[in-house]
Amino acid sequence: MAIPNSLLWAVDIFGRVYTLSTAGQYWELCKDRQLEFKRVSAVKHCCWGIACDHQVYAYIFSSDVPIRYQEETYENQRWNPVGGFCEKLMPSDRWQWSDVSGLKHQQLDSFTLPSPHWEWESDWYVDENIGGEPTEKGGWTYAIDFPATYAKDKKWNSCVRRRRWIRYRRYKSRDTWAKISSHDDPKQLPDPFNDITIGGWEITDEPMGRLSVWAVSLQGRVWYREDVCHHNPEGSSWSLIATPGEAVQISCGPYDLLWATLWEGQAIVREGIDRNNPQGISWTIVEPPSSENGILHVSVGVNVVWAVMKDRKVWFRRGVNSHNPCGTSWIEMVGEMMMVNVGLNDQVWGIGCEDRAVYFRQGVTPSELSGKTWKAIVSGRESDRSQTGSSTSLLSAGCFFSDDVREQMSLIVQSDADISSDTESPQIHPNLANTPLSDAAASVNGNNGGSQSAEASANAAVDPLDSAPEEASPGSDNGEKAGLEKPESSADQDPHPAELQWTNIDLKEAHKKPLLSTSTFPETSSLSSLGMFSVGVEEHYGADEHPLWAWVCGGGCLVDSHSSLKWFTLQSGLLSSVQSLSLSISPAQTTAWRKQIFQQLSERTKRELENFRHYEQAIEQSVWVKTGTLQWWRSWKPHKWTDVRVALEQFTGNDGMRDSILFIYYMFHEEKKYLHVFLNEVTILVEVLNDAKHSFALYTPERTKQRWPIRLAATTEQEMHDWLALLSMSCCESRRIQGPPSHQAIWSITCKGDIFVSEPSPELEAAPHLMPCDQMFWRQIGGHLRLIECNSHGIVWGIGYDHTAWVYTGGYGGGFIQGLASSADNIYMQSDVKCVYIYENQRWNPVTGYSNRGLPTDRYMWSDASGLQECTKVNTKPPSPQWSWVSDWYIDFNISGGTDREGWQYAADFPASYHGHKTMKDFVRRRRWAREHHGFTWEQISPSCQSRLGHSTKSGLLREMGLPSTGVQCLHKSLQAIVGTIFLHLQNKS
Repeated sequence: MAIPNSLLWAVDIFGRVYTLSTAGQYWELCKDRQLEFKRVSAVKHCCWGIACDHQVYAYIFSSDVPIRYQEETYENQRWNPVGGFCEKLMPSDRWQWSDVSGLKHQQLDSFTLPSPHWEWESDWYVDENIGGEPTEKGGWTYAIDFPATYAKDKKWNSCVRRRRWIRYRRYKSRDTWAKISSHDDPKQLPDPFNDITIGGWEITDEPMGRLSVWAVSLQGRVWYREDVCHHNPEGSSWSLIATPGEAVQISCGPYDLLWATLWEGQAIVREGIDRNNPQGISWTIVEPPSSENGILHVSVGVNVVWAVMKDRKVWFRRGVNSHNPCGTSWIEMVGEMMMVNVGLNDQVWGIGCEDRAVYFRQGVTPSELSGKTWKAIVSGRESDRSQTGSSTSLLSAGCFFSDDVREQMSLIVQSDADISSDTESPQIHPNLANTPLSDAAASVNGNNGGSQSAEASANAAVDPLDSAPEEASPGSDNGEKAGLEKPESSADQDPHPAELQWTNIDLKEAHKKPLLSTSTFPETSSLSSLGMFSVGVEEHYGADEHPLWAWVCGGGCLVDSHSSLKWFTLQSGLLSSVQSLSLSISPAQTTAWRKQIFQQLSERTKRELENFRHYEQAIEQSVWVKTGTLQWWRSWKPHKWTDVRVALEQFTGNDGMRDSILFIYYMFHEEKKYLHVFLNEVTILVEVLNDAKHSFALYTPERTKQRWPIRLAATTEQEMHDWLALLSMSCCESRRIQGPPSHQAIWSITCKGDIFVSEPSPELEAAPHLMPCDQMFWRQIGGHLRLIECNSHGIVWGIGYDHTAWVYTGGYGGGFIQGLASSADNIYMQSDVKCVYIYENQRWNPVTGYSNRGLPTDRYMWSDASGLQECTKVNTKPPSPQWSWVSDWYIDFNISGGTDREGWQYAADFPASYHGHKTMKDFVRRRRWAREHHGFTWEQISPSCQSRLGHSTKSGLLREMGLPSTGVQCLHKSLQAIVGTIFLHLQNKS
């Protein structure tokens, strides 16, 4: 068959290999039916498998482009003064027939086909082109000596010549299973393969179609198939890879992830896999989630690892990627599986532990790699189509007719004329009288929807995870478990002879084995446990109503969140048999059947709903990931900004609370490395002022001691604020902090005026182990103040840099946190003004007078008030990104000690007491420059002061107060900030 768009591969318990197309509804049986397989591993264009004879086979899809390989060898000659160019070479020359390098002897008859799956296309012929240009007749190229640069033209000094011979071979075993040569050494005992996996096609594009094929033998050794690519689909040979223990099973992803399981229950991870070394460098051991149950099976994708433990529990490995192939921790998922397989786009399939059905993990997205729930694939097999038209099938009623039923049917036919309206039960809906038998079961569940119930009642595949709290929905999905129950006594039935004696669908013949264990559901049955009853002279229903699967592989199955699949609905062909059967049954016969169906299904629904009422609300375990590209300030020399990939992973636990980890992936000496931070250990997140970067820093107790936080920078200010808001909310969720600060909160102001709050914990002052200050968690809220005071009743006041009084409104937000839904009404615009001062310093010189040339021991000629820090007009920036300049630099004359007309202050030396007039002993002078600036981070229009006061008074947190004018006026109209805040401005009464 031609290569399809996307296929899901599976092996049933009889070793037969099936494929299911993403655009189809039926499982198709592969060719070579005489082969029985244990397991397969597939990609888009091929599939490798291990048959029951422990031999490896490859299935290569056919295409319009043949697989051809070019064999080549070179004929070399040297010029002889007697006979010209001849085959006689010097002892130091290369072989007469060799490869291009001349080091390997290659005669024409030494080339053989690598396996029976190849054939020669033609005989040897001379390549008469060199570099795309034709040569002289014979294809010879000339040079001075071996080796040298060859040319097509013969010259007087051409002493050697060569020509290339070419022959093509073509791979012929396509659309069939081709046996791969074994690795066994004839001198040693055989060691057949037990597991195989293929992947690695995304590592490199050279050579085209390169694949990594890994296998595990029965003795626990790991093997790697060399040189598997498009032009050599079989590869060349097997290489043994040393392992720290005996391997059992192995799985390879599309990129560089490779995991294997050991006999002891541990997992080993291959590290160092890249385009130059596809075999990797070393192994790392990963311990199982619990020591009691080791790892039985693993499957890897691009960024995920799924595992099945020895107790059949399914686990998900979090934090897995190419930088950290080992991941961070295990997460238990709902369900029990025989095996799982990760396909393209990290989609997951599995084989149910109880019913051996194929399940698909729904809800897997790049942001939620763990998915939502398991859903059974109910597609039938292609061979079942011929069986669906049989009149012996009555799937909608959940049973098969026997000879006894035939006799009862004959009685009904004889008594059709005697059946009156009293046969109808008053509980039956009137519309059922005109409803065909195929729709009777669909009309039973009423409120659940007719089409949904019909599909569920006819579905023979039952989700073994229906009993899980996460995915149990008795009102809808459990319609698949609805069935018929045999009446306890004939007295409970209508004595009319037209009543059929129905058989409980849970009953089995002695030779029929149940397909689904019902130990967890006492006194209940399932439609998946339908028995097979004889039908007199007619033949049995040939197809299995529920195929049992042993292996599934989705490596070549492309499914995403937008894919429309037909795998989860019952095929229309199966219902056609019911319709054909209903055509031969009179309405009088179906009347009695519908009556009993309705009564029995109603009782079943009540009983099974009762069993689920004691279940508590399920709390789903899920993983949420946000990724992005930032820059990271490297903490070792040379210190520089490095491009990194950042991933924030949030995990929701059994208690419904979230925990988060921030991963930072970087390259160091062409090696992938990473560092991670648990957000429940972060103590503070702050913005960092940088000339060209929108950066922020993360502090932890350990990094606070080292005075080296993690600094990250974004390309835009909005992106930085988005990350700050997300990380801040994640930190609060990890520490179980929600909403506005409590009345016992500790308020703090930074030297830049930013406001931070810390919620005290019981351990803060608990003796004898007091919590260190560097372990307190501080979260930022909107606003900008110079001073702040609070009390135990939650009343908080503050003073801005412009001496304006503000009061806390009880909200939470502002700044980079753009308001929460519960507190956005209490966030207002805040405007603040601040002045930045720098000093111009000069020293007197006998030649030039006062100049900016000072002594080597002097302070900077442009500095701060202390003179220890250089502050020029150019490099002096606003204190935080919320501020911006509103004026240019100007000389400040309002300085203690006075100034002269130009604003200078004089002194004998730095530092000393300055005065505003020059004397004979004054050798230095300075003057102060000031500049105004403002900023904003919240763009909500602020209401008037009266409305703000009214709102605050209404909330009981503020009473309007008048403040004296003394000390409230600003000394300068200087730096101004407009920030989103939860503080209200108090009126100033002069």
